[in-house]
Amino acid sequence: MGAMNVNGRPHRTIWPATDGWSVEIIDQTRLPHEVQILRITTPEEMANAIQTMQVRGAPLIGVAACYGLALAVRRDSSEAAIENATASLCATRPTAVNLRARLGQLRDQLLRLPDSKRVEFAYHYCAQVADEEVEIGRRIGEHGLALIVKAFAARNGQGRVNVLTHCNAGWLATVDWGTALAPVYLAHQIGIPVHVWVAETRPRNQGYLTAWELAQQEVPHTIVVDNVGGHLMQRREVDLCIVGTDRTTGAGDVCNKIGTYLKALAARDNRVPFYVALPSSSVDWSIGSGVEQIPIERRSESEVHEVAGRTSEGHPLSIRVTPRESSALNYAFDVTPARLVSGLITERGICDASAEGLLTLYPERRA
Repeated sequence: MGAMNVNGRPHRTIWPATDGWSVEIIDQTRLPHEVQILRITTPEEMANAIQTMQVRGAPLIGVAACYGLALAVRRDSSEAAIENATASLCATRPTAVNLRARLGQLRDQLLRLPDSKRVEFAYHYCAQVADEEVEIGRRIGEHGLALIVKAFAARNGQGRVNVLTHCNAGWLATVDWGTALAPVYLAHQIGIPVHVWVAETRPRNQGYLTAWELAQQEVPHTIVVDNVGGHLMQRREVDLCIVGTDRTTGAGDVCNKIGTYLKALAARDNRVPFYVALPSSSVDWSIGSGVEQIPIERRSESEVHEVAGRTSEGHPLSIRVTPRESSALNYAFDVTPARLVSGLITERGICDASAEGLLTLYPERRA
């Protein structure tokens, strides 16, 4: 059983269409106001969906990019076409490692096959990695659940467990279950009174996506502006923080949506446990220092200058909120050093945010 519900019905974020070859997604730029299904028919459309964040979240864009390559192979299964499509899809989002890793694996396997077998294999691979991401999310949830159970026990079974999160690391960022929210969903399902403080996460406001999916699952939650997190921790209204990550270094540094670093600093100052949930596919074992080595995506100034929403009548509206003479700087991610992370929640268990901690769970990486 998965976690994702849309109007009470189980759902995934991406799936093959009934025609057997095109791909359908939930257009996340329409959320939280409207659930719109978008049909993708070409690799160019998929690249645009990733770039414009119609699909987003490190695990999901890895799967989406693979489907984009499958669409490319269906159109032209030559080696040149595979190489071109891989390069174009890789260029859509530079920070998340899942996209590049998943695409590279599919590309390598396709090039080992004769042309006649490439299309069938590509679609089979996409279905397989989508199922893998669902299972990984479920396992992350099971391991992270122990932290919420522990927090509830520390309260002597009284009151609610307050979890603070940042950005969206739920089912909308994966295929189902999610990463940081997966333990919350499991806790809610077994009856632990859990409440989520949802940071808005400006300028893209992915916190509103978190609020939408929590509401769909009927999990109690409250939206707060980004700078309230530290205040809540000072007031002892946060039991633990759980966030996701788009790339984790082999030494345990984590790169997540901009503002995560400030949450981690506040958590350390107030002795609030700060955990990061991630699939092993988002670990970049080739680098050690996140601050020095992870490329940080810079997005359009318009995301800072303009706010999109709906009127009271439901009409879409975008307005500028900054002076026209002002420029804006829009970094999409920041890096939280391993020293500020209480632990990493992976599909294999929870470990210290360090090279040795990761290697205890993934000993095959020692080589």
